[in-house]
Amino acid sequence: MSIKPTTTDLQWTDVDQRAVDTARVLAADAVQKVGNGHPGTAMSLAPAAYTLFQKVMRHDPADAEWTGRDRFVLSAGHSSLTLYIQLYLAGYGLELDDLKAFRTWGSKTPGHPEYGHTTGVETTTGPLGQGVANAVGMAMAARYERGLFDPEAAPGTSPFDHMVWAIAGDGCLQEGISAEASSLAGHQKLGNLVLLWDDNHISIEGDTETAVSEDTIKRYEAYGWHVQRVDQLPNGDLDPAGLYAALQAAKAETGRPSFIAARSIIAWPAPNAQNTEAAHGSALGDDEVAATKRVLGFDPEQTFEVSDEVIGHTREALDRGREARAEWDKSFAAWRTANPERAASFDRIAAGELPEGWEEKLPVFEPGKGLATRAASGKVLQALGEIVPELWGGSADLAGSNNTTIDKTSSFLPAGNPLPEADPYGRTIHFGIREHAMAAAMNGIALHGNTRIYGGTFLVFSDYMRNAVRLSALMHLPVTYVWTHDSIGLGEDGPTHQPVEHLASLRAIPGLNVVRPADANETAIAWREILRRYTKVFGKGTPHGLALTRQGVPTYEANEDAAKGGYVLFEAEGGEPQVLLIATGSEVHVAVEAREQLQAAGVPTRVVSMPSVEWFEEQDQGYKDSVLPPSVKARVAVEAGIGLTWYRYVGDAGRIVSLEHFGASADAKVLFREFGFTPEHVAAAARESLEAAAR
Repeated sequence: MSIKPTTTDLQWTDVDQRAVDTARVLAADAVQKVGNGHPGTAMSLAPAAYTLFQKVMRHDPADAEWTGRDRFVLSAGHSSLTLYIQLYLAGYGLELDDLKAFRTWGSKTPGHPEYGHTTGVETTTGPLGQGVANAVGMAMAARYERGLFDPEAAPGTSPFDHMVWAIAGDGCLQEGISAEASSLAGHQKLGNLVLLWDDNHISIEGDTETAVSEDTIKRYEAYGWHVQRVDQLPNGDLDPAGLYAALQAAKAETGRPSFIAARSIIAWPAPNAQNTEAAHGSALGDDEVAATKRVLGFDPEQTFEVSDEVIGHTREALDRGREARAEWDKSFAAWRTANPERAASFDRIAAGELPEGWEEKLPVFEPGKGLATRAASGKVLQALGEIVPELWGGSADLAGSNNTTIDKTSSFLPAGNPLPEADPYGRTIHFGIREHAMAAAMNGIALHGNTRIYGGTFLVFSDYMRNAVRLSALMHLPVTYVWTHDSIGLGEDGPTHQPVEHLASLRAIPGLNVVRPADANETAIAWREILRRYTKVFGKGTPHGLALTRQGVPTYEANEDAAKGGYVLFEAEGGEPQVLLIATGSEVHVAVEAREQLQAAGVPTRVVSMPSVEWFEEQDQGYKDSVLPPSVKARVAVEAGIGLTWYRYVGDAGRIVSLEHFGASADAKVLFREFGFTPEHVAAAARESLEAAAR
């Protein structure tokens, strides 16, 4: 039933077609064996994925981390077999037994692709649309990397020139994040990005006519993309020749990102299951799998059938990868010889090291003066920008409020942009009002490697970003979120903009470190610790979220123990502490003033600043007990948000001064007073705790 394409440009043999059909039966067999999964898309996409991995992409299966490789993102992560089978065929280390273990405990082939788990998987995908934004971030990072190391090279001549290829489905393009990211990509004119749309018209609820009626091609044209449509073969299959021609044309289009619409039939060529919603997320059934094998000329009695001829042919990708790598190595060596200083910088950055003397550039703030931690963060970024060229970032159209402009004279914008600060290799990214895409693009930038990325918005808008933030943590990516306006302290904008539950909910994400510094010096120490902790080694990298104030707060003497997450800011006087006041961020100074009242009343009181619960929990028990002595039962935690975080620290006798309701529109000082964030209220809570501890 397969029809061999005819073209003079694409070398396509009977073995190529047999390899594509092999991929189809492997997908059907793998899902049938485990009893669940998504066979249909992997079957219909087989020609596209095969053409990319065997005919178009520059990659070396023997070295999945090669700097000069093209990147591939399967945004339609439910169709993970689309990727796994190509990794197997090309020789990335997966074997038939791994496909047989699909979606089972301990396998290399989980239900959705997982970065760091399976060699050759560039990003964790599953939540639809995330991969589109990841790919946009990778393309942005590739351009910035080129600017760091080889900005003068003619287009297409640098060892840092490579492509980002992505496959998305109907679901990916329905999610709003893909619209945000695609708009950004078009604006940035990312000519190194190609997105293939699997236009199969099927979703879980049936034909996509149930939910979608816009002209997607015209939408992408409006975004500023180069758009192509690939027709089907007469039998309804994807046309490898048409795909190949479109992919090559997309690669040649360097001034715009490329969008390729490929109309496919899900589960093709299954006689009864093709073009049905059941084929999206269910096993085809033994009879249908057998019928499909007959159509394709396979033995219906065999499972996981791969001929020696097919695997021998597809593993030639190892030879092609070796040749491509050798050619690139020559180009890279010539670049190193011609650019010794940049080569030294590349080696340092690739190793995850920071420039010598970078810590000396960090500002130290004078105690006593009031300064918003968002402002302190901005000063830190500008200081670091002078010495850490790989550090870049921006905000979701809030740079003036977030203080996230690392260089006012240099904006990451494409050639032709009319703004005077526009520079294709600029330091400051303008993500636009696209918080979700910003976070996912940051993930893509971190995954790409060789830069350090941050991005900012208001803390309350972290809700827009949450799925991508969760994936940052799941992938252990060293991205830094700068979340400002972190409490009712933002004042008159009111409850829609005042985060209440956000700190606790973000701390609930495993692997995300939330840092809420008390003052300017804690902010500088926090940034230093975040940069020290940077690593792209899977399992060791960590995303961080900085929660910063809009309003000014008092500045205290710098204390290096802030990097431990919690420390004694002010010790009890007149004896061992009788009560502990634990606070974060803008409430620390309230606790300090409450301590003064308690000390005046003869109650020895210790103030503990805890900028990061996660960092504190990393410390050994001895240190934690030295900060929070178990013998001191009277404790008060103070934070202008819900108190969920603090119950484990205050114990049965403790009290929590928190905000268990939404805020209001008024001056910040009024709100703090009306909602009980005053020294008097904290001192009263301490007395209550002392009484409870004495019972």
